[in-house]
Amino acid sequence: MQREIFPRTAAFAAQLTTGLLAGTMFYGWANVEPTFSAVPLDVHLTFRTELMKLNGVVTQGLMVATFLAGCWLALATRGRARGFAVGGVALTLTTFLVTRFGTVPIHDEIRAWAAGALAAGYQERLAVWGAFNDVRVVVAVAAFALTIAAADLARRHPPRESPVSSGRVARSGGAHPAPDGAGRPA
Repeated sequence: MQREIFPRTAAFAAQLTTGLLAGTMFYGWANVEPTFSAVPLDVHLTFRTELMKLNGVVTQGLMVATFLAGCWLALATRGRARGFAVGGVALTLTTFLVTRFGTVPIHDEIRAWAAGALAAGYQERLAVWGAFNDVRVVVAVAAFALTIAAADLARRHPPRESPVSSGRVARSGGAHPAPDGAGRPA
């Protein structure tokens, strides 16, 4: 019996998780980050510290779910659809790496600043965090676009059935319907 990996379900899961990740990143970039400069520094640091406690679990968990759903889509598709899906997975991984090795270490510094040990060059560190965040947003949105393209290609060009799963078996010279119609030789 041939194993089915459910390409439509994989496409749904990949689009949902990648869209949530891109939306999360975009919302933070468009709404939360600009608000930081509009409030006093102590409010900014306190709020950001509390926000990152939740984001550390929710956003990184969403990145893992997005990565896994994208891998599922890549396995469930063929051809150009698979190429787009793999591209989306690579960009999701990039989002995770920029987060883990770019923004998270700066969050650790911010936690210390909020406790009262404000570093002399804190504005530059916040600017570096902003640059990493810009990269994450662009990469997450691009991953979403590639995932949409992969799902669309997979929908418009589904994989062809194999002769065995379609009820046809190969016999000396070509494919013929199986005698009992169930895909098994009589």
